[in-house]
Amino acid sequence: MDMSLSKLRELVKDREARQFCRPVDSQRVRHDLETIAPPLWPATEKATQENLFRRNSLNVLLIMCLLLKTCELKSANTSKPNILLIMADDLGIGDLGCYGNNTLRTPNIDRLAEEGVRLTQHLAAAPLCTPSRAAFLTGRHAFRSGKWHQGINCASRNDHCHHPLHHGFDYFYGMPFTLVNDCHPDRPPALDAGLRAKLWLSTQIMALGVLTVVAGKACRLISVSWRLVLSVATLVLLFFTSWYASFGFVRRWNCILMRNHEVTEQPMALERAASLVLKEAVSFLARNKHGPFLLFVSLLHVHVPLVTTERFLGKSQHGLYGDNVEEMDWLVGEILNAVETHGLKNTTFTYFTSDHGGHLEARDGHVQLGGWNGIYRGGKGMAGWEGGIRVPGIFRWPGVLPAGRVIHEPTSLMDVFPTVVQLAGGQVPQDRVIDGRSLLPLLRGDAEHSAHEFLFHYCGQYLHAARWHDKDSGRLWKVHYTTPRFHPEGAGACHSRSVCPCSGAGVTHHDPPLLFDLSEDPSEARPLSPDAGPLYHEAVARVGRAVREHRRSLRPAPEQLSFWNVVWKPWLQPCCGPFPFCACSRDADPRET
Repeated sequence: MDMSLSKLRELVKDREARQFCRPVDSQRVRHDLETIAPPLWPATEKATQENLFRRNSLNVLLIMCLLLKTCELKSANTSKPNILLIMADDLGIGDLGCYGNNTLRTPNIDRLAEEGVRLTQHLAAAPLCTPSRAAFLTGRHAFRSGKWHQGINCASRNDHCHHPLHHGFDYFYGMPFTLVNDCHPDRPPALDAGLRAKLWLSTQIMALGVLTVVAGKACRLISVSWRLVLSVATLVLLFFTSWYASFGFVRRWNCILMRNHEVTEQPMALERAASLVLKEAVSFLARNKHGPFLLFVSLLHVHVPLVTTERFLGKSQHGLYGDNVEEMDWLVGEILNAVETHGLKNTTFTYFTSDHGGHLEARDGHVQLGGWNGIYRGGKGMAGWEGGIRVPGIFRWPGVLPAGRVIHEPTSLMDVFPTVVQLAGGQVPQDRVIDGRSLLPLLRGDAEHSAHEFLFHYCGQYLHAARWHDKDSGRLWKVHYTTPRFHPEGAGACHSRSVCPCSGAGVTHHDPPLLFDLSEDPSEARPLSPDAGPLYHEAVARVGRAVREHRRSLRPAPEQLSFWNVVWKPWLQPCCGPFPFCACSRDADPRET
Protein backbone atom coordinates (compact mmCIF):
# COMPACT_ATOMS: atom_id res chain seq x y z
CA MET A 1 0.00 0.00 0.00
CA ASP A 2 2.92 2.41 0.69
CA MET A 3 4.10 1.77 -2.83
CA SER A 4 0.68 2.55 -4.25
CA LEU A 5 0.38 5.82 -2.29
CA SER A 6 3.83 6.86 -3.48
CA LYS A 7 2.81 6.24 -7.08
CA LEU A 8 -0.46 8.04 -6.52
CA ARG A 9 1.33 11.05 -5.14
CA GLU A 10 3.69 11.13 -8.11
CA LEU A 11 0.72 10.73 -10.44
CA VAL A 12 -1.17 13.58 -8.81
CA LYS A 13 1.87 15.87 -8.86
CA ASP A 14 2.45 15.10 -12.51
CA ARG A 15 -1.21 15.77 -13.29
CA GLU A 16 -1.07 18.98 -11.26
CA ALA A 17 1.90 20.19 -13.29
CA ARG A 18 0.04 19.53 -16.54
CA GLN A 19 -3.46 20.52 -15.55
CA PHE A 20 -3.24 22.71 -12.46
CA CYS A 21 -5.93 25.20 -13.46
CA ARG A 22 -8.49 22.65 -14.66
CA PRO A 23 -11.03 20.54 -12.75
CA VAL A 24 -10.03 17.00 -11.79
CA ASP A 25 -11.14 14.53 -14.49
CA SER A 26 -12.29 11.49 -12.51
CA GLN A 27 -12.45 9.27 -15.62
CA ARG A 28 -8.81 10.00 -16.48
CA VAL A 29 -7.78 9.43 -12.86
CA ARG A 30 -9.62 6.05 -12.91
CA HIS A 31 -7.80 5.12 -16.13
CA ASP A 32 -4.45 5.96 -14.56
CA LEU A 33 -5.37 3.94 -11.48
CA GLU A 34 -6.09 0.95 -13.68
CA THR A 35 -2.45 1.09 -14.79
CA ILE A 36 -1.31 1.13 -11.16
CA ALA A 37 -3.58 -1.70 -10.00
CA PRO A 38 -1.92 -4.78 -11.61
CA PRO A 39 1.32 -4.65 -9.56
CA LEU A 40 -0.73 -4.34 -6.40
CA TRP A 41 -3.04 -7.29 -7.10
CA PRO A 42 -1.45 -10.21 -9.03
CA ALA A 43 -3.57 -11.76 -11.76
CA THR A 44 -5.66 -14.67 -10.52
CA GLU A 45 -8.70 -16.45 -11.81
CA LYS A 46 -11.61 -14.09 -12.25
CA ALA A 47 -13.67 -14.98 -9.25
CA THR A 48 -16.63 -12.81 -8.40
CA GLN A 49 -15.31 -12.10 -4.93
CA GLU A 50 -11.90 -11.00 -6.22
CA ASN A 51 -13.47 -8.80 -8.86
CA LEU A 52 -15.60 -7.15 -6.19
CA PHE A 53 -12.57 -6.65 -3.97
CA ARG A 54 -10.58 -5.21 -6.87
CA ARG A 55 -13.39 -2.83 -7.85
CA ASN A 56 -13.85 -1.61 -4.26
CA SER A 57 -10.10 -1.13 -3.87
CA LEU A 58 -9.99 0.98 -7.01
CA ASN A 59 -12.86 3.08 -5.72
CA VAL A 60 -11.01 3.63 -2.42
CA LEU A 61 -7.87 4.64 -4.30
CA LEU A 62 -9.90 6.94 -6.53
CA ILE A 63 -11.40 8.68 -3.50
CA MET A 64 -7.96 8.96 -1.89
CA CYS A 65 -6.53 10.45 -5.08
CA LEU A 66 -9.32 12.97 -5.40
CA LEU A 67 -8.94 13.96 -1.74
CA LEU A 68 -5.19 14.30 -2.16
CA LYS A 69 -5.69 16.45 -5.26
CA THR A 70 -8.26 18.61 -3.46
CA CYS A 71 -6.01 19.09 -0.44
CA GLU A 72 -3.02 20.03 -2.55
CA LEU A 73 -5.07 22.52 -4.59
CA LYS A 74 -6.56 23.99 -1.44
CA SER A 75 -3.11 24.28 0.13
CA ALA A 76 -1.82 26.07 -2.97
CA ASN A 77 -4.84 28.39 -3.09
CA THR A 78 -4.91 29.39 0.55
CA SER A 79 -1.22 30.34 0.61
CA LYS A 80 -0.43 33.92 -0.30
CA PRO A 81 -1.98 34.42 -3.76
CA ASN A 82 -1.01 36.68 -6.60
CA ILE A 83 -3.13 39.83 -6.60
CA LEU A 84 -4.66 41.36 -9.74
CA LEU A 85 -6.64 44.60 -9.39
CA ILE A 86 -8.42 46.05 -12.43
CA MET A 87 -10.14 49.43 -12.21
CA ALA A 88 -12.26 51.01 -14.94
CA ASP A 89 -12.75 54.77 -15.15
CA ASP A 90 -16.27 56.30 -15.06
CA LEU A 91 -18.02 52.96 -15.65
CA GLY A 92 -21.68 53.00 -14.65
CA ILE A 93 -22.88 50.06 -12.56
CA GLY A 94 -25.71 49.59 -15.05
CA ASP A 95 -23.33 49.12 -17.98
CA LEU A 96 -22.43 45.48 -17.24
CA GLY A 97 -24.43 42.39 -18.08
CA CYS A 98 -23.80 40.87 -14.64
CA TYR A 99 -25.50 43.96 -13.12
CA GLY A 100 -28.57 43.75 -15.32
CA ASN A 101 -27.62 45.27 -18.68
CA ASN A 102 -28.90 43.25 -21.64
CA THR A 103 -27.97 45.64 -24.45
CA LEU A 104 -24.16 45.83 -24.07
CA ARG A 105 -21.81 42.87 -24.57
CA THR A 106 -19.47 42.38 -21.59
CA PRO A 107 -18.84 38.60 -21.63
CA ASN A 108 -15.41 38.65 -19.99
CA ILE A 109 -16.45 40.67 -16.94
CA ASP A 110 -19.70 38.68 -16.73
CA ARG A 111 -17.68 35.43 -16.70
CA LEU A 112 -15.52 36.83 -13.93
CA ALA A 113 -18.69 37.40 -11.90
CA GLU A 114 -19.97 33.88 -12.64
CA GLU A 115 -16.72 32.38 -11.40
CA GLY A 116 -16.47 34.58 -8.33
CA VAL A 117 -18.35 36.82 -5.91
CA ARG A 118 -20.38 39.88 -6.94
CA LEU A 119 -21.11 42.78 -4.57
CA THR A 120 -24.26 44.85 -5.10
CA GLN A 121 -23.52 47.62 -2.57
CA HIS A 122 -19.87 48.32 -3.38
CA LEU A 123 -19.17 52.02 -2.84
CA ALA A 124 -16.55 54.35 -4.26
CA ALA A 125 -14.22 56.12 -1.83
CA ALA A 126 -10.60 57.22 -2.34
CA PRO A 127 -10.27 54.61 -5.08
CA LEU A 128 -6.85 55.36 -6.46
CA CYS A 129 -4.78 55.68 -3.31
CA THR A 130 -5.91 52.64 -1.34
CA PRO A 131 -4.41 49.90 -3.54
CA SER A 132 -1.34 52.10 -4.02
CA ARG A 133 -0.71 52.27 -0.28
CA ALA A 134 -1.12 48.51 -0.11
CA ALA A 135 1.84 48.07 -2.48
CA PHE A 136 4.16 49.09 0.35
CA LEU A 137 2.97 46.22 2.53
CA THR A 138 2.71 43.28 0.15
CA GLY A 139 6.38 42.31 0.02
CA ARG A 140 6.12 41.25 -3.63
CA HIS A 141 6.74 42.52 -7.14
CA ALA A 142 4.25 45.34 -7.62
CA PHE A 143 3.39 46.99 -10.96
CA ARG A 144 1.06 49.91 -11.58
CA SER A 145 -0.17 50.05 -15.18
CA GLY A 146 -2.43 52.70 -16.70
CA LYS A 147 -3.62 55.88 -15.02
CA TRP A 148 -1.86 57.10 -11.87
CA HIS A 149 -3.83 60.36 -11.45
CA GLN A 150 -1.86 61.54 -8.39
CA GLY A 151 0.85 63.64 -9.96
CA ILE A 152 4.60 63.26 -9.79
CA ASN A 153 6.65 66.01 -8.13
CA CYS A 154 6.66 68.19 -5.01
CA ALA A 155 9.36 70.85 -5.29
CA SER A 156 11.40 70.09 -8.41
CA ARG A 157 10.86 68.36 -11.73
CA ASN A 158 12.86 65.30 -10.69
CA ASP A 159 12.05 64.74 -7.00
CA HIS A 160 9.22 62.27 -7.92
CA CYS A 161 7.76 62.45 -4.41
CA HIS A 162 4.28 61.42 -5.62
CA HIS A 163 5.51 58.89 -8.18
CA PRO A 164 4.26 55.27 -7.97
CA LEU A 165 7.82 54.05 -7.36
CA HIS A 166 7.78 56.18 -4.21
CA HIS A 167 4.60 54.45 -3.04
CA GLY A 168 5.63 50.81 -3.01
CA PHE A 169 5.50 49.89 -6.70
CA ASP A 170 8.54 48.38 -8.39
CA TYR A 171 7.44 49.29 -11.90
CA PHE A 172 5.14 51.85 -13.50
CA TYR A 173 3.87 52.39 -17.00
CA GLY A 174 1.07 54.79 -17.86
CA MET A 175 -0.29 58.30 -17.44
CA PRO A 176 0.84 60.27 -14.38
CA PHE A 177 -2.19 62.56 -14.78
CA THR A 178 -5.80 62.11 -15.83
CA LEU A 179 -7.38 61.76 -19.25
CA VAL A 180 -9.18 64.82 -20.66
CA ASN A 181 -10.64 65.91 -23.98
CA ASP A 182 -7.53 68.00 -24.56
CA CYS A 183 -5.59 64.75 -25.09
CA HIS A 184 -7.50 64.22 -28.33
CA PRO A 185 -6.51 66.68 -31.08
CA ASP A 186 -10.01 66.56 -32.64
CA ARG A 187 -12.05 67.17 -29.46
CA PRO A 188 -12.99 70.55 -27.94
CA PRO A 189 -10.74 71.46 -25.01
CA ALA A 190 -11.98 70.90 -21.48
CA LEU A 191 -8.99 71.67 -19.27
CA ASP A 192 -8.34 75.05 -20.84
CA ALA A 193 -11.61 76.64 -19.74
CA GLY A 194 -11.18 75.89 -16.04
CA LEU A 195 -7.56 77.01 -15.91
CA ARG A 196 -8.30 80.09 -18.01
CA ALA A 197 -10.96 81.22 -15.51
CA LYS A 198 -8.59 80.73 -12.56
CA LEU A 199 -5.73 82.48 -14.32
CA TRP A 200 -7.93 85.39 -15.33
CA LEU A 201 -9.02 85.85 -11.72
CA SER A 202 -5.41 85.61 -10.54
CA THR A 203 -4.34 88.13 -13.18
CA GLN A 204 -6.95 90.59 -11.95
CA ILE A 205 -5.91 90.13 -8.31
CA MET A 206 -2.20 90.50 -9.05
CA ALA A 207 -2.76 93.44 -11.39
CA LEU A 208 -4.79 95.10 -8.67
CA GLY A 209 -1.96 94.41 -6.22
CA VAL A 210 0.64 95.96 -8.53
CA LEU A 211 -1.58 99.02 -9.14
CA THR A 212 -2.07 99.39 -5.39
CA VAL A 213 1.71 99.38 -4.87
CA VAL A 214 2.15 101.93 -7.68
CA ALA A 215 -0.53 104.20 -6.17
CA GLY A 216 1.05 103.85 -2.74
CA LYS A 217 4.45 104.74 -4.14
CA ALA A 218 3.04 107.73 -6.08
CA CYS A 219 1.29 109.00 -2.96
CA ARG A 220 4.44 108.34 -0.87
CA LEU A 221 2.52 105.95 1.39
CA ILE A 222 5.08 103.16 0.95
CA SER A 223 8.84 103.38 0.65
CA VAL A 224 9.93 101.01 -2.14
CA SER A 225 12.03 101.82 -5.19
CA TRP A 226 10.46 102.26 -8.59
CA ARG A 227 12.93 99.69 -9.92
CA LEU A 228 11.51 97.05 -7.56
CA VAL A 229 7.92 97.92 -8.50
CA LEU A 230 8.69 97.67 -12.23
CA SER A 231 10.62 94.41 -11.75
CA VAL A 232 7.68 92.78 -9.93
CA ALA A 233 5.22 94.03 -12.54
CA THR A 234 7.43 92.65 -15.36
CA LEU A 235 7.77 89.23 -13.69
CA VAL A 236 4.01 89.00 -13.19
CA LEU A 237 3.41 89.93 -16.82
CA LEU A 238 5.96 87.41 -18.14
CA PHE A 239 4.68 84.63 -15.89
CA PHE A 240 1.05 84.92 -16.93
CA THR A 241 2.00 85.51 -20.57
CA SER A 242 3.85 82.18 -20.55
CA TRP A 243 0.91 80.44 -18.90
CA TYR A 244 -1.60 81.79 -21.41
CA ALA A 245 0.73 80.81 -24.25
CA SER A 246 0.83 77.31 -22.78
CA PHE A 247 -2.87 76.75 -23.44
CA GLY A 248 -1.85 75.55 -26.86
CA PHE A 249 0.45 73.04 -25.12
CA VAL A 250 -2.06 71.43 -22.72
CA ARG A 251 -2.01 68.21 -24.72
CA ARG A 252 1.78 68.29 -24.93
CA TRP A 253 2.28 69.02 -21.22
CA ASN A 254 -0.37 66.85 -19.58
CA CYS A 255 -1.17 63.97 -21.92
CA ILE A 256 2.00 61.95 -21.50
CA LEU A 257 3.14 58.37 -20.89
CA MET A 258 5.90 57.38 -18.48
CA ARG A 259 7.87 54.20 -17.86
CA ASN A 260 9.13 54.38 -14.29
CA HIS A 261 10.80 57.83 -14.06
CA GLU A 262 11.23 58.33 -17.80
CA VAL A 263 8.78 60.19 -20.03
CA THR A 264 8.33 57.96 -23.09
CA GLU A 265 5.68 59.85 -25.06
CA GLN A 266 4.94 63.57 -24.95
CA PRO A 267 2.31 64.09 -26.14
CA MET A 268 1.07 60.52 -26.20
CA ALA A 269 -0.57 58.90 -29.21
CA LEU A 270 -3.94 58.41 -27.57
CA GLU A 271 -5.23 55.91 -30.13
CA ARG A 272 -2.63 53.32 -29.07
CA ALA A 273 -2.17 54.19 -25.39
CA ALA A 274 -4.58 51.49 -24.18
CA SER A 275 -2.83 48.80 -26.25
CA LEU A 276 0.54 49.84 -24.82
CA VAL A 277 -0.83 49.62 -21.27
CA LEU A 278 -2.25 46.16 -22.05
CA LYS A 279 1.06 45.03 -23.55
CA GLU A 280 2.97 46.12 -20.45
CA ALA A 281 0.50 44.36 -18.12
CA VAL A 282 0.64 41.08 -20.07
CA SER A 283 4.44 41.29 -20.20
CA PHE A 284 4.57 41.75 -16.43
CA LEU A 285 2.46 38.62 -15.95
CA ALA A 286 4.82 36.63 -18.15
CA ARG A 287 7.91 37.86 -16.26
CA ASN A 288 6.39 37.25 -12.83
CA LYS A 289 4.36 34.09 -13.41
CA HIS A 290 6.27 32.33 -10.64
CA GLY A 291 4.98 35.04 -8.27
CA PRO A 292 3.88 36.27 -5.95
CA PHE A 293 2.99 39.62 -7.49
CA LEU A 294 0.65 42.60 -7.24
CA LEU A 295 -0.60 43.96 -10.57
CA PHE A 296 -2.84 47.02 -10.51
CA VAL A 297 -4.24 47.91 -13.95
CA SER A 298 -6.01 51.28 -13.96
CA LEU A 299 -7.75 51.43 -17.34
CA LEU A 300 -8.10 54.57 -19.47
CA HIS A 301 -11.54 53.27 -20.55
CA VAL A 302 -14.33 54.48 -20.33
CA HIS A 303 -13.33 58.08 -19.62
CA VAL A 304 -13.90 60.79 -22.23
CA PRO A 305 -12.71 61.36 -24.94
CA LEU A 306 -13.73 57.68 -25.43
CA VAL A 307 -10.90 56.76 -27.80
CA THR A 308 -11.97 53.48 -29.42
CA THR A 309 -10.13 51.41 -32.00
CA GLU A 310 -11.67 50.75 -35.41
CA ARG A 311 -12.33 47.11 -34.48
CA PHE A 312 -15.05 48.19 -31.99
CA LEU A 313 -16.37 51.39 -33.58
CA GLY A 314 -20.06 51.19 -34.42
CA LYS A 315 -20.44 47.69 -32.99
CA SER A 316 -22.60 48.42 -29.93
CA GLN A 317 -26.18 49.60 -29.53
CA HIS A 318 -25.14 52.66 -27.52
CA GLY A 319 -22.95 54.73 -29.79
CA LEU A 320 -19.38 55.68 -29.00
CA TYR A 321 -19.77 55.09 -25.27
CA GLY A 322 -21.12 51.57 -25.80
CA ASP A 323 -18.30 50.83 -28.24
CA ASN A 324 -15.80 51.94 -25.61
CA VAL A 325 -17.41 49.74 -22.94
CA GLU A 326 -17.22 46.69 -25.18
CA GLU A 327 -13.59 47.41 -26.01
CA MET A 328 -12.88 47.75 -22.27
CA ASP A 329 -14.40 44.31 -21.71
CA TRP A 330 -12.11 42.92 -24.42
CA LEU A 331 -9.08 44.47 -22.68
CA VAL A 332 -10.12 42.86 -19.40
CA GLY A 333 -10.54 39.56 -21.24
CA GLU A 334 -7.00 39.78 -22.66
CA ILE A 335 -5.58 40.25 -19.14
CA LEU A 336 -7.63 37.33 -17.80
CA ASN A 337 -6.54 35.17 -20.75
CA ALA A 338 -2.90 35.93 -19.93
CA VAL A 339 -3.52 34.89 -16.33
CA GLU A 340 -4.98 31.57 -17.47
CA THR A 341 -2.33 31.00 -20.15
CA HIS A 342 0.39 31.11 -17.50
CA GLY A 343 -1.55 28.77 -15.20
CA LEU A 344 -2.24 31.46 -12.61
CA LYS A 345 -6.03 31.42 -12.42
CA ASN A 346 -6.35 29.34 -9.26
CA THR A 347 -3.53 31.16 -7.47
CA THR A 348 -4.61 34.70 -8.31
CA PHE A 349 -6.99 36.88 -6.31
CA THR A 350 -8.68 38.96 -9.04
CA TYR A 351 -10.73 42.12 -8.44
CA PHE A 352 -12.65 44.32 -10.89
CA THR A 353 -14.28 47.67 -10.10
CA SER A 354 -14.72 51.29 -11.24
CA ASP A 355 -13.53 54.48 -9.56
CA HIS A 356 -17.09 55.91 -9.44
CA GLY A 357 -20.35 55.97 -11.35
CA GLY A 358 -21.03 57.08 -14.90
CA HIS A 359 -20.36 60.68 -15.92
CA LEU A 360 -23.82 62.05 -16.67
CA GLU A 361 -22.61 65.52 -17.72
CA ALA A 362 -20.36 64.09 -20.45
CA ARG A 363 -22.24 64.95 -23.63
CA ASP A 364 -21.61 65.89 -27.24
CA GLY A 365 -24.56 68.09 -28.02
CA HIS A 366 -27.56 65.85 -27.34
CA VAL A 367 -25.48 62.65 -27.44
CA GLN A 368 -24.74 61.05 -24.08
CA LEU A 369 -21.05 60.21 -23.65
CA GLY A 370 -21.28 58.99 -20.07
CA GLY A 371 -22.39 55.73 -18.51
CA TRP A 372 -25.67 54.39 -17.18
CA ASN A 373 -26.08 54.06 -13.42
CA GLY A 374 -29.14 51.85 -13.51
CA ILE A 375 -31.92 52.71 -11.11
CA TYR A 376 -29.64 54.87 -8.98
CA ARG A 377 -29.90 58.64 -8.82
CA GLY A 378 -27.01 60.92 -9.78
CA GLY A 379 -23.57 60.16 -11.16
CA LYS A 380 -19.86 60.97 -11.09
CA GLY A 381 -18.85 63.84 -8.84
CA MET A 382 -22.04 63.66 -6.75
CA ALA A 383 -20.62 62.10 -3.62
CA GLY A 384 -23.95 61.60 -1.92
CA TRP A 385 -26.29 60.15 -4.56
CA GLU A 386 -26.06 56.39 -5.14
CA GLY A 387 -25.47 56.70 -8.89
CA GLY A 388 -22.14 58.38 -8.24
CA ILE A 389 -20.84 55.92 -5.66
CA ARG A 390 -22.35 52.48 -6.37
CA VAL A 391 -19.77 50.70 -8.50
CA PRO A 392 -19.15 47.15 -9.70
CA GLY A 393 -17.36 44.94 -7.20
CA ILE A 394 -16.31 41.50 -8.50
CA PHE A 395 -13.85 39.12 -6.82
CA ARG A 396 -12.54 35.77 -8.07
CA TRP A 397 -10.29 33.25 -6.35
CA PRO A 398 -11.19 29.72 -7.52
CA GLY A 399 -11.30 27.12 -4.80
CA VAL A 400 -11.39 29.72 -2.04
CA LEU A 401 -14.25 32.09 -2.90
CA PRO A 402 -17.60 30.46 -3.79
CA ALA A 403 -18.48 30.83 -7.47
CA GLY A 404 -21.65 32.70 -8.39
CA ARG A 405 -22.23 34.18 -4.93
CA VAL A 406 -23.97 37.57 -4.64
CA ILE A 407 -23.53 39.73 -1.51
CA HIS A 408 -25.97 42.53 -0.64
CA GLU A 409 -23.91 44.14 2.14
CA PRO A 410 -22.41 47.67 2.11
CA THR A 411 -18.70 47.56 1.26
CA SER A 412 -16.20 50.16 0.07
CA LEU A 413 -13.24 50.57 -2.26
CA MET A 414 -11.38 51.53 0.92
CA ASP A 415 -11.69 47.86 1.90
CA VAL A 416 -9.29 46.86 -0.88
CA PHE A 417 -6.34 48.18 1.14
CA PRO A 418 -6.72 45.99 4.26
CA THR A 419 -7.88 43.04 2.12
CA VAL A 420 -4.75 43.10 -0.04
CA VAL A 421 -2.52 43.60 2.99
CA GLN A 422 -4.10 40.59 4.73
CA LEU A 423 -3.74 38.44 1.61
CA ALA A 424 -0.04 39.28 1.46
CA GLY A 425 0.48 38.47 5.14
CA GLY A 426 1.20 42.07 6.15
CA GLN A 427 -0.31 44.41 8.72
CA VAL A 428 -2.07 47.72 8.17
CA PRO A 429 -0.52 50.77 9.89
CA GLN A 430 -1.36 51.03 13.57
CA ASP A 431 -0.59 54.75 13.95
CA ARG A 432 -3.81 56.01 12.32
CA VAL A 433 -7.49 55.19 11.86
CA ILE A 434 -8.00 52.85 8.90
CA ASP A 435 -11.50 53.27 7.50
CA GLY A 436 -11.40 50.14 5.34
CA ARG A 437 -12.12 46.61 6.58
CA SER A 438 -10.83 43.33 5.15
CA LEU A 439 -13.41 41.74 2.88
CA LEU A 440 -12.07 38.20 3.17
CA PRO A 441 -14.47 37.00 5.91
CA LEU A 442 -17.45 38.32 3.94
CA LEU A 443 -16.23 37.00 0.59
CA ARG A 444 -15.47 33.54 1.95
CA GLY A 445 -18.80 33.29 3.73
CA ASP A 446 -17.27 33.29 7.22
CA ALA A 447 -19.15 36.50 8.11
CA GLU A 448 -22.84 37.16 7.53
CA HIS A 449 -22.63 40.96 7.58
CA SER A 450 -20.23 43.64 6.41
CA ALA A 451 -17.85 44.98 9.03
CA HIS A 452 -19.12 48.51 8.28
CA GLU A 453 -21.84 50.03 10.41
CA PHE A 454 -21.33 53.55 9.04
CA LEU A 455 -19.86 54.85 5.78
CA PHE A 456 -19.18 58.51 4.98
CA HIS A 457 -19.41 60.05 1.52
CA TYR A 458 -17.30 63.05 0.53
CA CYS A 459 -17.30 65.46 -2.38
CA GLY A 460 -13.73 66.73 -2.37
CA GLN A 461 -13.06 67.75 1.23
CA TYR A 462 -16.77 68.21 2.05
CA LEU A 463 -18.83 65.49 3.71
CA HIS A 464 -22.14 65.34 1.84
CA ALA A 465 -23.79 62.19 3.15
CA ALA A 466 -23.46 59.20 5.47
CA ARG A 467 -25.12 55.79 5.70
CA TRP A 468 -25.98 53.55 8.63
CA HIS A 469 -26.38 49.81 8.31
CA ASP A 470 -28.63 48.86 11.23
CA LYS A 471 -27.73 45.18 11.42
CA ASP A 472 -30.36 44.45 14.08
CA SER A 473 -33.24 45.47 11.82
CA GLY A 474 -31.48 44.93 8.49
CA ARG A 475 -32.37 48.44 7.34
CA LEU A 476 -29.97 50.72 5.50
CA TRP A 477 -30.36 54.43 6.23
CA LYS A 478 -28.83 57.25 4.18
CA VAL A 479 -28.61 60.86 5.43
CA HIS A 480 -27.88 63.70 2.98
CA TYR A 481 -26.53 66.92 4.49
CA THR A 482 -25.61 68.53 1.15
CA THR A 483 -26.71 67.83 -2.42
CA PRO A 484 -25.78 69.44 -5.77
CA ARG A 485 -28.30 71.61 -7.52
CA PHE A 486 -29.20 69.95 -10.78
CA HIS A 487 -29.78 72.13 -13.82
CA PRO A 488 -31.62 72.77 -15.93
CA GLU A 489 -34.51 72.38 -13.53
CA GLY A 490 -35.85 68.85 -13.48
CA ALA A 491 -32.63 67.33 -14.84
CA GLY A 492 -30.74 64.57 -13.07
CA ALA A 493 -27.30 66.18 -13.38
CA CYS A 494 -25.49 69.53 -13.62
CA HIS A 495 -25.58 69.82 -17.40
CA SER A 496 -24.31 73.41 -17.52
CA ARG A 497 -21.02 72.22 -16.00
CA SER A 498 -18.58 69.41 -16.66
CA VAL A 499 -19.28 68.06 -13.17
CA CYS A 500 -21.41 69.13 -10.19
CA PRO A 501 -19.75 71.42 -7.60
CA CYS A 502 -19.00 70.33 -4.04
CA SER A 503 -19.65 73.67 -2.35
CA GLY A 504 -20.78 77.24 -2.86
CA ALA A 505 -23.85 78.40 -4.71
CA GLY A 506 -24.10 75.16 -6.67
CA VAL A 507 -25.15 73.04 -3.68
CA THR A 508 -28.08 72.91 -1.25
CA HIS A 509 -27.52 72.41 2.49
CA HIS A 510 -30.38 70.48 4.10
CA ASP A 511 -31.56 71.34 7.60
CA PRO A 512 -33.13 69.06 8.64
CA PRO A 513 -31.18 66.60 6.49
CA LEU A 514 -32.73 64.34 3.88
CA LEU A 515 -33.27 60.77 5.03
CA PHE A 516 -33.79 57.71 2.80
CA ASP A 517 -34.41 54.08 3.66
CA LEU A 518 -32.23 52.45 1.00
CA SER A 519 -33.43 48.98 1.91
CA GLU A 520 -36.89 50.01 0.62
CA ASP A 521 -35.97 52.90 -1.70
CA PRO A 522 -32.55 52.26 -3.32
CA SER A 523 -33.22 54.83 -6.05
CA GLU A 524 -33.63 57.58 -3.41
CA ALA A 525 -36.94 58.77 -4.83
CA ARG A 526 -38.90 59.16 -1.55
CA PRO A 527 -37.22 61.12 1.26
CA LEU A 528 -38.74 60.49 4.67
CA SER A 529 -40.39 63.42 6.39
CA PRO A 530 -39.40 64.64 9.89
CA ASP A 531 -43.11 64.29 10.66
CA ALA A 532 -42.89 60.55 10.05
CA GLY A 533 -42.31 59.93 13.74
CA PRO A 534 -39.50 58.88 16.05
CA LEU A 535 -37.89 56.62 13.43
CA TYR A 536 -36.71 59.62 11.42
CA HIS A 537 -35.24 61.42 14.43
CA GLU A 538 -33.59 58.26 15.77
CA ALA A 539 -31.84 57.53 12.45
CA VAL A 540 -30.70 61.15 11.94
CA ALA A 541 -29.43 61.40 15.51
CA ARG A 542 -27.57 58.08 15.31
CA VAL A 543 -25.85 59.03 12.06
CA GLY A 544 -25.08 62.50 13.42
CA ARG A 545 -23.21 61.03 16.39
CA ALA A 546 -21.23 58.78 14.06
CA VAL A 547 -20.31 61.76 11.84
CA ARG A 548 -19.01 63.73 14.84
CA GLU A 549 -16.95 60.76 15.99
CA HIS A 550 -15.62 60.24 12.46
CA ARG A 551 -14.54 63.88 12.15
CA ARG A 552 -12.54 63.64 15.36
CA SER A 553 -10.44 60.92 13.72
CA LEU A 554 -9.47 63.06 10.70
CA ARG A 555 -6.03 64.59 10.26
CA PRO A 556 -5.32 67.56 7.96
CA ALA A 557 -3.19 66.88 4.89
CA PRO A 558 -1.79 69.13 2.16
CA GLU A 559 -3.92 69.33 -0.97
CA GLN A 560 -1.82 68.25 -3.92
CA LEU A 561 -4.21 69.68 -6.53
CA SER A 562 -4.38 73.07 -4.85
CA PHE A 563 -4.57 76.24 -6.91
CA TRP A 564 -1.00 77.04 -5.87
CA ASN A 565 0.37 73.73 -7.18
CA VAL A 566 -1.66 73.70 -10.39
CA VAL A 567 -1.19 77.30 -11.48
CA TRP A 568 1.92 78.60 -9.75
CA LYS A 569 4.36 75.72 -10.23
CA PRO A 570 4.68 75.00 -13.97
CA TRP A 571 8.28 73.89 -13.42
CA LEU A 572 7.02 70.68 -11.73
CA GLN A 573 5.78 69.42 -15.10
CA PRO A 574 7.49 66.22 -16.36
CA CYS A 575 9.28 67.02 -19.60
CA CYS A 576 11.45 65.25 -22.14
CA GLY A 577 13.34 67.96 -23.96
CA PRO A 578 13.70 71.69 -23.31
CA PHE A 579 10.83 73.12 -21.24
CA PRO A 580 8.20 74.18 -22.32
CA PHE A 581 8.80 72.63 -25.78
CA CYS A 582 8.65 69.06 -24.47
CA ALA A 583 8.43 66.31 -27.08
CA CYS A 584 9.44 62.66 -27.49
CA SER A 585 8.08 59.33 -28.74
CA ARG A 586 10.37 56.60 -27.41
CA ASP A 587 7.72 53.85 -27.58
CA ALA A 588 6.69 54.59 -31.17
CA ASP A 589 6.55 51.75 -33.65
CA PRO A 590 9.44 52.34 -36.12
CA ARG A 591 6.96 51.75 -38.96
CA GLU A 592 5.02 54.84 -37.79
CA THR A 593 8.01 57.20 -37.91
